[in-house]
Amino acid sequence: MSETKTATEGASSGSSRPAADTGRRVGGSTALALLLVLTGAAGVLASWVITLDKFKLLEDPDFTPGCSINPVVSCGSIMKSDQAEAFGFPNPLLGLVTYAIVVCVGMSLLARARFPRWYWLTLNAGTLFGVGFCTWLQFQSLYRINALCLWCCLAWAATILMFWYVTSANIRGGLLPAPHWLRGFFGEFTWVLPVLHLGIIGMLILTRWWDFWTG
Repeated sequence: MSETKTATEGASSGSSRPAADTGRRVGGSTALALLLVLTGAAGVLASWVITLDKFKLLEDPDFTPGCSINPVVSCGSIMKSDQAEAFGFPNPLLGLVTYAIVVCVGMSLLARARFPRWYWLTLNAGTLFGVGFCTWLQFQSLYRINALCLWCCLAWAATILMFWYVTSANIRGGLLPAPHWLRGFFGEFTWVLPVLHLGIIGMLILTRWWDFWTG
């Protein structure tokens, strides 16, 4: 993953205001914009497929989703669970809206749009909520429902990537307060955190069903 960079030019030449000034508008690099478009599109795709399968399952309780491959990789088990409607409606409907917003933000950045600090912090808060919700779903999937959904895994990965790279851009751009060493770390090694995050999830999945994978 190429390193993302946030534009930090002042609103006017000679301006001495800090990057965190609420009156300042900040853009994003092409790399960050493309990452948001791609991860957002992946999330929309996953949410769309799960939504369609959910409707088919409501019409026919015996319907088997295409991603139900074996007792562990079983999307149907996930869709039938109470956790699949955490807010009183199917979770993928929320994904269709939120991931589409991320795509719109990425497209706006590709068009050289610049946003105020509150906008970037709101985006960061949204991706943080997404990671928190995905973490809860991961726990439920592995240790309560005892099944995996491949489309859900795609949405998890997309959310984790967008969270860490948006956070990195905000820290390096001065929109989030951070010590100098942390800015330097994100400037050189942003990729380490999402790789580590995804690696931990992969290890949990591997060890949770170790006998099944190795049998």
